[in-house]
Amino acid sequence: MSRTGPLRICLGLALWAMDCAADFPPSFDPDHLAALQEAVGDAIRRGDIPGAVLHVECHGRVFAKAFGHRALEPVREPMTADTVFDLASLTKVVATTPLLLRLVERGQVGLDDRVSTYLPEFRGHGKEAITVRQLLTHSSGLAPGIPVAEFVPENLAGVISWICRCEPQAAPGSRVIYSDLNYHLLGEIIRRVSGEPLDLLARREIWEPLAMTETGWLPAAALQSRVAPTERSGGRMLRGVVHDPTSRRVGGLTAHAGLFGTAADLAKFARTLLGGGPPLVESRTLAAMTKVQSPPGLEPARGLGWEIRPAFDHTVDAPPPGTHLAYGHTGWTGTSIWIDPPRQLFVILLTNRNHPAGGDAKPLRRRVAQLATEATRPVWAVRTGIDVLAEGNFAPLAGRRVGLITNHTGLGLDGVPTIDRLAQAPGVKLVALFSPEHGIRGDLDQETIAGGVDRRTGLPIHSLYGETRQPLPAQLAGLDALVFDVQDAGCRFYTYVSTMGLAMEAAARQGLAFVVLDRVNPIGGRVMEGPARISEERFTSFHPVPIRHGMTAGELARMFVAERGLDLDLTVVPLRNWSRDLTFDETGLRWVNPSPNLRNVTAATLYPGIGFLEFLRLSVGRGTALPFEQVGAPWLDGEALAGAFREARLPGLRADPVAFRPESSLFAGETCHGVRFTVTDRQAVRAMDAGLVIGRFLAARHAVEAKVPDKLDFLLRHPETAEAIRRGEPLEAIRALWEPELAAFAERRRPFLLYGG
Repeated sequence: MSRTGPLRICLGLALWAMDCAADFPPSFDPDHLAALQEAVGDAIRRGDIPGAVLHVECHGRVFAKAFGHRALEPVREPMTADTVFDLASLTKVVATTPLLLRLVERGQVGLDDRVSTYLPEFRGHGKEAITVRQLLTHSSGLAPGIPVAEFVPENLAGVISWICRCEPQAAPGSRVIYSDLNYHLLGEIIRRVSGEPLDLLARREIWEPLAMTETGWLPAAALQSRVAPTERSGGRMLRGVVHDPTSRRVGGLTAHAGLFGTAADLAKFARTLLGGGPPLVESRTLAAMTKVQSPPGLEPARGLGWEIRPAFDHTVDAPPPGTHLAYGHTGWTGTSIWIDPPRQLFVILLTNRNHPAGGDAKPLRRRVAQLATEATRPVWAVRTGIDVLAEGNFAPLAGRRVGLITNHTGLGLDGVPTIDRLAQAPGVKLVALFSPEHGIRGDLDQETIAGGVDRRTGLPIHSLYGETRQPLPAQLAGLDALVFDVQDAGCRFYTYVSTMGLAMEAAARQGLAFVVLDRVNPIGGRVMEGPARISEERFTSFHPVPIRHGMTAGELARMFVAERGLDLDLTVVPLRNWSRDLTFDETGLRWVNPSPNLRNVTAATLYPGIGFLEFLRLSVGRGTALPFEQVGAPWLDGEALAGAFREARLPGLRADPVAFRPESSLFAGETCHGVRFTVTDRQAVRAMDAGLVIGRFLAARHAVEAKVPDKLDFLLRHPETAEAIRRGEPLEAIRALWEPELAAFAERRRPFLLYGG
């Protein structure tokens, strides 16, 4: 340990960094906010809607506004923010779904129970197999609604009786058919099990705890003047009377429609689902409710009640596995609510689009979702170290001559390269650039990288992946500080952090300050995988950390100073708005390939487990469109390898047989047989387990062809693990080799974490 302690950070700089980390970034983006308002205005001018109330909320920041008119006939009335709307099918998720799930939590209803358990008359035509979960996910196979030409119900009992006699349109679990019938049945289950009508139960369980004072069925007379009318029926304009024909015929108190409410009340509901109010359901119930629960492969994807889509992308019915998900629902009258949990963002759009004689809110919903996401991006998006540095007027670098270690990933939230930011920063003299593996632009995949001159700034570029991998004293002469701004991959053998560590050692010897502009760990900061001890320090194993370490570059820099005894003036400019649970696609940052073959978050998630195998004679997908998302070789049996994955039952990951032909790299031009991976739950994936399955398979069947004896430990640097793989030990036994090391590492890393434990 150095005589000056683990960290020598100027107190003023440390306080500056802490102050920057505590503040929220600026409010909504004014240009996108203006476009958002213009989009609503355009929809009104086109006659798609008479008016609207829009509520956008992100991290407690609110944009709420009323547009146009709530009534055009018989007299024009301006829209107001407190207008009461017929919420239509929002009834399903605002009232019926949470009430049903409360009964599930209390053990009174089982999601996988058959509906006939609670409604014995629900039989015939194969309906006995339909479950409560299938009702909630609209995969029961029941028809969308009651054809009024065939049956006009007189009361709710008549509706239930008709549904119990009807013939489904599809076998249970074979299709997603959005159906009001599902919710009629759920409402009846709630009534029979609880012994209470929906309105009284909802008032006690939802409206009163959440202070939703203007939400309910059959709006009171005091609210009538603020109710937005829908359309004319039977010679009168419907106002305060539910628009849905079935609900209207049976009195308006139904589980599929009939609820009235305001944007302010719905905001309280959405806020609660994001953790900002009294819990509506238990956390595990909320997690289940808001992720895909409909059968695999069926579209559109459904949670328990909710629609599930890629975050605010209304053009995709089936979210690609592992993507960042949002959830929401729409209503026939032109209402919608969409919630994006990682961004702490929700969008409520309420219209009475069918007043006075029909309109279309769908185009506006899509446009509002896109623009709301962009308008709130300054609030929810992660600020990288360079963003925070610039907002603090570059204080840690004031008056210093600076060398910058960076590449093409060194970008701010606005897309401006860190090179340009520092070259133009007041009071900062950018003197030299240093490039890691893959070059200053990140497009080189070769053994060594040459230096050169930066075209834009004319500054010299010193390669740290050529004859030397550490800055030379002559290259550091005349500098006051080295700055590091490179996007890491969250994996021990990814070399950018090794470059940082070697540069820190050089800076310490030369008495230079070292500043890390922190960046997110793209695969999150919670999970740790693989051995945490290394048999040898090399460029791909610079420091004893797990293969998946769950730390940012700034946190690792703090660890390096302390554990390597560096006498170094280190400043870490922290991220803002990042938490350890967030993966890259949840940050609002633009993905830039950190290296040519790491092309998306899915590949980065798999990289720790697939990458440690790539010194074997095995294609890991280089030279194809899916590097690290598929593996194979000309002599490999893909069906058998897929079988090994099925047997292993790894959570969050599917492996299917595949044939591919690399255009370059290993086995270029040859047909490789193997498996292609699909990440179905990114949080659950343990990539090292996938690597172990492949390693054991190769050791058992293709040890010679794959060069298992010679190369298996090249990136592991953990002989015990390599030997256990060669012997075909069970996955549990291999993981047990790491458990003491991982437990010790979790304690080791704790003092250096900047973003919670």
